[in-house]
Amino acid sequence: MSTLTWIVLANVLSTVLSIGLAALLSFRLLAGLVDRLVCVSAGLLLTVAVTHLLPESFRSGADPSALGWVLLAGILGFFLLEKLALIHHTHHHEGDAHHHHHGHDAQEARRGGWPILIGDAFHNFGDGVVIAAAFLVDVHLGVMATLAVMAHEIPHEVGDFMILLNAGFARRKAFVFNLISGMSAVAGGVIGYFVLDTMQDLLPYALMIAAASFIYIALSDLLPEMMRRSSLSQSLPQVLLVLAGVVIGAIATGGMHGH
Repeated sequence: MSTLTWIVLANVLSTVLSIGLAALLSFRLLAGLVDRLVCVSAGLLLTVAVTHLLPESFRSGADPSALGWVLLAGILGFFLLEKLALIHHTHHHEGDAHHHHHGHDAQEARRGGWPILIGDAFHNFGDGVVIAAAFLVDVHLGVMATLAVMAHEIPHEVGDFMILLNAGFARRKAFVFNLISGMSAVAGGVIGYFVLDTMQDLLPYALMIAAASFIYIALSDLLPEMMRRSSLSQSLPQVLLVLAGVVIGAIATGGMHGH
């Protein structure tokens, strides 16, 4: 199977499965399970970023100092984009464990569901490029990047569904438009493949931006929640779930090899 076929297939499956699972969780309001998924996905994202994307990027022979600056710029860039509300990674919803006043998320959603869908289209396009960059290095790395994208997209899409439902979207309409927005990942994968395949010098920098994305999402989702947990009984389960994500990543990439 060609690399482009892998990329298209991975993006289609990632989008359909993550949105499908998110819909099941959203419509059944399984808040506790979503929070657990966030912790596991954080561990998986950090494992893929730190033990695979970063080493592959440095192994390319590109200037390590330049790669370090790209990593820093990527993390700060994602922070600024989120501050400007161009991207978001929320997974909160009514009835969750986060201490907002009743109706908080409905008030947030009344800003409108369409900006969320448009912002997600750009976010998903970027995920497609990330998956393409990973597959251009190695099929195993591509599969791991796809799993990592899915892991963070499921709780992210749950947040989207809650916003869209609170904004007045019917369930079917919310699902269809989320799916359409998600399919921008396929376009990102195809465009990323052709650009990075013809300009191989850009590949290590694309991997570094992908690592920055994974690190930022993991830490911005996880750390604020961890800081709110004061007791050991509240914090320990989260720590164990993060470690479970690390173990899943380590087992899944056990067969990967250096180049």
